[in-house]
Amino acid sequence: MKYIITGSLGNISLPVTQNLVKAGHEVVVISNNANKKEQIEGLGAEAAIGSVQDVAFLQSAFKGGDVAYLMIPSDFSLADYAAFQREVADKYVQAIQSAGITRIVLLSSIGAHLRKGAGPIDALGYLEEKLAQIPGLQVKILRPSYFFNNLYAQIGLIKNAGIAGSNFGGTEEKLVLTDTDDIAKVATEQLLAPFTEAQTIIYISSDERHPSEIAAVLGAAVGKEGTPWITFSDEDAYNGMLQAGLNESFAGLYRDMGQALQNGTMQEDYWKNRGEIKGNFKLEYFAKRFAGAYQG
Repeated sequence: MKYIITGSLGNISLPVTQNLVKAGHEVVVISNNANKKEQIEGLGAEAAIGSVQDVAFLQSAFKGGDVAYLMIPSDFSLADYAAFQREVADKYVQAIQSAGITRIVLLSSIGAHLRKGAGPIDALGYLEEKLAQIPGLQVKILRPSYFFNNLYAQIGLIKNAGIAGSNFGGTEEKLVLTDTDDIAKVATEQLLAPFTEAQTIIYISSDERHPSEIAAVLGAAVGKEGTPWITFSDEDAYNGMLQAGLNESFAGLYRDMGQALQNGTMQEDYWKNRGEIKGNFKLEYFAKRFAGAYQG
């Protein structure tokens, strides 16, 4: 089998590539960083170096592929990330149709069922819809939850103000958390497993904890017992993200995502279709990583 992997050698795409090569498959890794070429080839994969905004490049890179793993990369330097996401989604669709690929594993997200109102997740819902419109395509949609890695953004608050918080967490609802290694494991399983349906949705979660518990566990890990979780107003959360260095585009998108978490719509479909927790990585394990980053 020939697999097309987007996402360069990121936290998920790297282990997925390693797993597929180990299983004996041909793997093409798409990256916009020419410095990654040697590392990709060192893994036993083929490097396709170019931009995901270049449809001609994508059509060439996807050519001859049997299965494609799609993810939309993040770029915090972009002035309009939402527009970039939609552009990449459209060009992925063009490349898939041009190459005649019929099997896709898409890295989407919890909240993508909303289509609108979940900030950076909206474009993933847009791509889900676009893929559903391609005749004969079989798509496995991975919807992981809130990344543990997002919690690193709490370091400054805990260190400087003795609190954790965002514009969500003010209800009894737990926050569903996922580790990237758990996502990579499920992604590999789905890429290697047979494709039998036009569309399959797989929710991926590693832990479910209330934000107040998250604050307490992370605070204890860095010697600040009893750290509280504070639910900020949307305006305060937005301004805080700007002060932390995010541009207006990302700050606005993350504010909107926080609103969807706070009002319960973001995770509603997860709770309806929860099934078993697929990951093994728990908050207490992450707290050790968090403490290391905090001290660093």
